[in-house]
Order: sequence, then structure tokens, then C-alpha cells
Amino acid sequence: MKTAIHPTYTNKAVVTCACGNTFTTGSTMDKLQVEVCSNCHPFFTGKQNLVDTAGRVDRFKKLVERSGSGTTLRSKRVKLAAKTARKVAKATREEESK
Repeated sequence: MKTAIHPTYTNKAVVTCACGNTFTTGSTMDKLQVEVCSNCHPFFTGKQNLVDTAGRVDRFKKLVERSGSGTTLRSKRVKLAAKTARKVAKATREEESK
């Protein structure tokens, strides 16, 4: 094994939860911050609590707004189909008029 390329492992890493609980564990980092621990997780507490999923819907809406048009793939396909139908109809009329 090569020397001086691996991170140092410590048994005194402090984990801090959003609920305020702290405990020590082994890690290559000195401090860790978590959102849910065994003191506040519904599986361990038996209580149902609301956990925010970091605004995934809001992030998606912002992504759609940044993309510009905000149109869906289906609406683009419908517009393309209508445009193609108009071209076919025009070509058919031109052929009939000849």
C-alpha cells in the first residue's frame, strides 16, 4: 500500500444532527452534519414527522423556468405534427392545382 496518499482516520469525529443530538464516531472527517439521526428518525422514535426534501419541486420549477420556453416535450411534438400536416396539405393542394 502506498504511503501518504490515504486520508487520516479518526475515532473522534463529532456528528451533529439537525435536531441537536451529537455523538462521536469514526471517520476521515473531523465534523459531520446530518439531517436525521436515530433520535429523530421515525423508524426509531415511532412518531411520524415531516422531513423537508430540500425543495425538490421548487428546484424543478426553477430548472424549467431557466430552460426558457417551459414547454413540454409533448407540446413540442404536437406543434411539429401540426406543422408537418400543414406542409403536406399545402403540397397536396399544389399538386391538385397542376
